[in-house]
Amino acid sequence: MKGLRKIVSLGMMAATVAIAISFTQETPVWAEIQTVGQSVLENLQRQPAVKLELSAAKQITETDAQGQTKISWQTLSGEQVLVQPGDTLRYTMTGETVSNQPVKNLVVTQPVPAQTTYVLDSATVANNQGAAITYSIDNGQTFVVEPKVMVTLPDGTVEEQPAPAEVYTHIRWNFGESVAAETVLNGTYDVQVR
Repeated sequence: MKGLRKIVSLGMMAATVAIAISFTQETPVWAEIQTVGQSVLENLQRQPAVKLELSAAKQITETDAQGQTKISWQTLSGEQVLVQPGDTLRYTMTGETVSNQPVKNLVVTQPVPAQTTYVLDSATVANNQGAAITYSIDNGQTFVVEPKVMVTLPDGTVEEQPAPAEVYTHIRWNFGESVAAETVLNGTYDVQVR
């Protein structure tokens, strides 16, 4: 498979954040972050007073001289950054209302990038009363707080269980009925590179 290149979208909706992955044995995965810029909201036509940006960072784990583990985040930017299978990436959506009027029913949906798996319970949302996070396991057709799947047990019975991380396809931040004018919003989630 040497020389095979695949483009993996890591962007927020219409923002263009992409990874070019070269698949070879024992070869690290190189990521090329092309652009992280202004994003598109689901309700952009109705709510032009919101500006969103998506950024990505890679988790760096180091051990200090005392043997203590230290975790930090390295911002991914520029032409090429190193991303390998097993690396954890954090996406941060930062938004702000740029209007003197409240924004009604603001919802932002972000796909889990291809070639990654969502890290369960990693999504956060801040800075707005009534904000909530929901998830999709069916490519964005439906969203719920706790996705469930039907599992057939060894004895043949079928029961509902929490969905595994591998089947999460989208994360949705719902910022409530109203976001006050000139409010800064923030949401994050982590994924692991496959």
